[in-house]
Amino acid sequence: MKWIVGLGNPGTKYEKTRHNVGFLVIDELARRWSIAVNQSKCKALMGEGNVAGVKVALIKPMTYMNLSGESVRAFLDYYKQDVADGLIVYDDLDTEIGRLRLRYQGSAGGHNGIKSIIAHLNTQTFNRVRMGISRPEPGFAIADYVLSNFAKSEQEQLTAMINHACDAIEYSLTHPFEDTMGKYNK
Repeated sequence: MKWIVGLGNPGTKYEKTRHNVGFLVIDELARRWSIAVNQSKCKALMGEGNVAGVKVALIKPMTYMNLSGESVRAFLDYYKQDVADGLIVYDDLDTEIGRLRLRYQGSAGGHNGIKSIIAHLNTQTFNRVRMGISRPEPGFAIADYVLSNFAKSEQEQLTAMINHACDAIEYSLTHPFEDTMGKYNK
């Protein structure tokens, strides 16, 4: 089974915020693949389906961002899954809006959701799609920025980035992640 985790915060208050681009990608994959992400399991909302002959689980942790690792660990333990078969999708301040960065290892880079996953998995080696949200203007608090909605002027770039991420994730189901990185890291 391939499993894809989109990081975000539950609740309508956070629905369209920069910190929730991982959830937005899961929502778009669910729409594309006709998978209902509505089962409450492993401290997450989940859905399962078959895509291109591959069994897939879509996961939205409901633990709030800073505790995302609890949900990922619970999923891996319950389903007896391998870290190598997964993919984590999340927002990245150091990548400009509209751009993706695919990686298979690295530090948390100050991202508390990734920090939690690294702590719970006891490794920095896992596949990831980093979604660019750019840095705020000087003087704008990071916490306030990541919990703010995307500006109207950013909607086109956001939609294109979500679609590009979904294309990359779909490609990764049937190709090695290294090949996916080569094709989608532009």
